[in-house]
Amino acid sequence: MKLNKGSLFALFAVLELAGNADRQLSTTDIAEKYGISTHHLAKVMRNLVHSGLVQAVRGVGGGYRFAGNIRRTTLLDVIELFEKLESELDMPNHGKPAGEPIVAELRSITEEIDDLTKAILDTITLETALKSTRLRREAAAVGK
Repeated sequence: MKLNKGSLFALFAVLELAGNADRQLSTTDIAEKYGISTHHLAKVMRNLVHSGLVQAVRGVGGGYRFAGNIRRTTLLDVIELFEKLESELDMPNHGKPAGEPIVAELRSITEEIDDLTKAILDTITLETALKSTRLRREAAAVGK
């Protein structure tokens, strides 16, 4: 599965902010850390604020802070704010009906894969993803 930039940028931002809910970061802080477009991230942040996952803090030293529930918000919750995950097998027709058995079977398989992917993303909370991140960091530090 390939996520669009909006979904990916949203995951970066939400996980970064949820990692320490007491701090606030600007779009520039997040964009520079992940090497992404500040302009595009600003659009993503507006959607995250509108969804209630992120809160905008105005004024000097303003920025964004996480406002959601780290234990209940899943990766799928964030991704679905920016795209609809559904199977779409784009098969050339070449004059053959779309009901052709091979096409129907391939569509069925891709739908099942997408359903499994969505089910997995829906079980991974932000808390779980952040714990895994910490474990990877610790393992990398030990390996040095």
